[in-house]
This record gives sequence, structure tokens and C-alpha cells, in this order.
Amino acid sequence: MYTESRQIRGIPLWLLREYLEELGGTAVSETRVEGDGWSITLAKMEPFALGSLRVGQVMMEIEGEEEAITRLKPGLEKKTMRAGA
Repeated sequence: MYTESRQIRGIPLWLLREYLEELGGTAVSETRVEGDGWSITLAKMEPFALGSLRVGQVMMEIEGEEEAITRLKPGLEKKTMRAGA
């Protein structure tokens, strides 16, 4: 069983849930998405603060079969990648 925790900044929980659905998951609640061999639990965190700048963040707990997570990761990384300006 594979487990991983990630902090995702700059993407609201609802949008991250939609991304996971687009990657083949099914939302079983507002904070849990399950796919073929994997499940992800989302939790809203306190905003990340740097001086007066505040950015929302979500904790993402990934669990599942290693092969399933390996298939999921490229799509997840593509959807959560954010470029600076």
C-alpha cells in the first residue's frame, strides 16, 4: 500500500476535487475522491502567508496501490503545476 501527503497551494479544494474527477476518480464526499486502485482525502488548511500575501492551501492524502498511483501522478502533476510570472 502506497501513502503520500502533499500540500497544494493556490488551488481551491473544490477545483482540486474536479481535477481528480477528470483523472478518473469519483467524488464520494466533498473531501474524498476514489479511483481505480487509489483514494485521495482533501482537507482545507490555513492559508499560507508570506508577508501580506495569503494563498489558500489544501492537504492531499493519497493512498492506494503503487501501480495505480504511478499511473495517476503524471496527470495530477500536470493539473496542479502552476507557473510564476
